[in-house]
Amino acid sequence: MTPAARLLASILFLAPPLEPAAAGPAAAGRGAPAAKGGAADARARLLEAMSAELDRSMERLRLPGYEPPYFASYLLREVRSAHVAGRHGAVTDDRTRHDRRLSVDVRVGSYDLDSSGADDGNAFFVADGPGWAAPREAPLDDDPVALRNAFWLVTDEKYKEALSSWFKKRGKGVYRSDGEEARAPSFTREPPQRHLDPPLSFLFGRERWRREVREVTALLRAVPAVLDASMKVDAEKQTRWFASSEGSGLVTETALHAVHLLAAARAPDGQLLENGRDWYGRSEADLPGPEEIRVEARQMAAELLALREAPVIDPYTGPAILSPEASGVLFHEAVGHRLEGDRQDDDREGRTFRGQVGKPVLPPFLSVVDDPTLGIAAGTPLNGQYLFDDQGVRAQRTVLVRDGTLEAFLLSRKPVAPFIRSNGHARTQGGHPPVARMSNLIVTASRQVPMAELKRMLIAEARRQGKAYGLVVRDASGGNTNTGSVGYQAFKGTPRLVYRVAVDTGREELVRGVELVGTPLTTLSKVLAAGDEVRVFNGYCGAESGYVPVSTVAPAVLVGEVELQRTTRQGERGPVLPAPSTEPAAR
Repeated sequence: MTPAARLLASILFLAPPLEPAAAGPAAAGRGAPAAKGGAADARARLLEAMSAELDRSMERLRLPGYEPPYFASYLLREVRSAHVAGRHGAVTDDRTRHDRRLSVDVRVGSYDLDSSGADDGNAFFVADGPGWAAPREAPLDDDPVALRNAFWLVTDEKYKEALSSWFKKRGKGVYRSDGEEARAPSFTREPPQRHLDPPLSFLFGRERWRREVREVTALLRAVPAVLDASMKVDAEKQTRWFASSEGSGLVTETALHAVHLLAAARAPDGQLLENGRDWYGRSEADLPGPEEIRVEARQMAAELLALREAPVIDPYTGPAILSPEASGVLFHEAVGHRLEGDRQDDDREGRTFRGQVGKPVLPPFLSVVDDPTLGIAAGTPLNGQYLFDDQGVRAQRTVLVRDGTLEAFLLSRKPVAPFIRSNGHARTQGGHPPVARMSNLIVTASRQVPMAELKRMLIAEARRQGKAYGLVVRDASGGNTNTGSVGYQAFKGTPRLVYRVAVDTGREELVRGVELVGTPLTTLSKVLAAGDEVRVFNGYCGAESGYVPVSTVAPAVLVGEVELQRTTRQGERGPVLPAPSTEPAAR
């Protein structure tokens, strides 16, 4: 499924709030923003070195007989991280990481038509060409000359690629039937931005987390039905430098922290069952205390035991209540990815909502906003917060759907008619060109009902359809979707806990063995009502530009018709002997 987009719940962190530094309004000009202090001065010197090399390239980089670049930008990303993991009551992984990687964007042509394009690929490295690529690793030492050398090599490579792509693109114009009026410009014009974050402290209590990993996984290994259980603790700080030939100069810092618990069991029929918990924070202080982790670990194990005894449900089509987390996955996969602007002019994409601006696309009581400037919602810090995107554009709150009517797309600096400006949603993990991506997707409903009423409506709808029961999906671990024109326009969600609600008694029964599937337009058109409880689903979303942190804020929804298909069951036999940790002789 290409391009595929996945929302993963098992690798998740939170970005801290980014407040504008006291650098004043955006202004053109070279060099770094003013800063004081040793750490800030070191960061500013690196930005000055990047700007100096960028100026040199824009002034002198030109092959005889060919065009010079009209635009270039440099991005340097530093990652410092700590990771502790364990299982079976012991630490199994304990490591730190420190690296810097760089990326370069060089464009030939003009804002109206340039060398960029989804089909360009790496035109420089042909079969009979050079087999060496400029390294993307950047020096860890704060050596301005070494950094300039690293950018110099990549810039040279990217310039030659851009020239080759430029001629390739112009050649394609001979065969295209669309006129100039039908073609959007290649690149938006944006004001330069100047910003320097204050240095951000980064703390990680390694010994505390080594102790927690041992004790919590020992607690879970004592449960006979649990085959395996792991705990992972991650802390990461990213520093990002950005400079452009237009005059932008940015230094931003974020810190990300997470705790993940995952346990597995096997049902009597051989189905593998998994359950987990995730916590996220901007600092170590935001992570849960020892008692909270232990309470949730016990509850997680109890749910696994209940799932082992739960009946396998047959494939189902009918009404269901999706919890806020499951609803968030639905809107992320079925709506958010299809509103990412870079997909709208790509012939390889399904372009579900192309040409629909100003037209109804959702029920009229629903609205959707993407807001990277928001730091917290429903009492939970949001993973998708940032101040500037990866093209140096200030993040902007964007109304996508208002009262069911489509108003806008998520936009990078690649224009999408009728929009000619970015709204600050260009994102990349690094190593891939940034494209328009979600950040904090927020779903709101103008009509909400209490959860008890939503359940009553579920039973009434199931009875109207002649169903013996409706479903309640209480949690979800993630999902994926295909947005490409090749294959089906479909999405899939992975529920953790599914209950069937009997129409005659209202009794809820835990079931297992199904996953949520559907086509986006059909499923969204059958959203009948929304609950009054809103929660956050934090995660990392993987697509063309890599994995980026995202959040979805959504209410529970009643959908008139969903489809659940059986999950793949291998029916493997479980371990022959019990775990030694459950036998007295091994303790």
